Amino acid sequence: MEQNQLIPDEIIISKIHLIRGLRVMLDSDLAELYGVETKHLKRQVRRNIERFPPDFMFELTSPEFEILRSQFGTLRHGEHPKYFPFAFTEQGITMLSCVLNTRQAIEVNIQVVRIFTKVCELLHAHKDILLKLEQLEHNLLKHEGRMDGFANDIQLIFAYLKQLLTPPPLPPRKQLGFKRKDEQ
Repeated sequence: MEQNQLIPDEIIISKIHLIRGLRVMLDSDLAELYGVETKHLKRQVRRNIERFPPDFMFELTSPEFEILRSQFGTLRHGEHPKYFPFAFTEQGITMLSCVLNTRQAIEVNIQVVRIFTKVCELLHAHKDILLKLEQLEHNLLKHEGRMDGFANDIQLIFAYLKQLLTPPPLPPRKQLGFKRKDEQ
């Protein structure tokens, strides 16, 4: 049974970002996909904010937005947004279909959730590959004395592959909000 695709998967995948170690989509990208204005999407989210806990949706910080802007050129230099974008996790995107009750939003939402599932499956497969690489490396170390320089080259390849399959740790974030004098 072939599913009716509104938007090519590649376009949706290109709008998935890794922020705070989570795969998310931004409000403006989702609004475009759903065929609504970003301000309408944000208005509906704010009206139903109890449906969007922090693990479903969060607002980008200024440094996060600057990094994103430098990567994708979302605004010309010197312009500043009035509000920072919302980032939605897979659960938040699912919740959006409840608050944006248009036919296109529901259909696109189903497609987006399916793509998030595929991405999770691919990442799981990468973990399996990493385990196999570690087993190979362990076996190689057993035979290292017989292979001399060749073993070093292979270990270097393993190190690069592990780097590619393991995302870098995120720097600690500064706590935001008001602090009493006794908390500082």
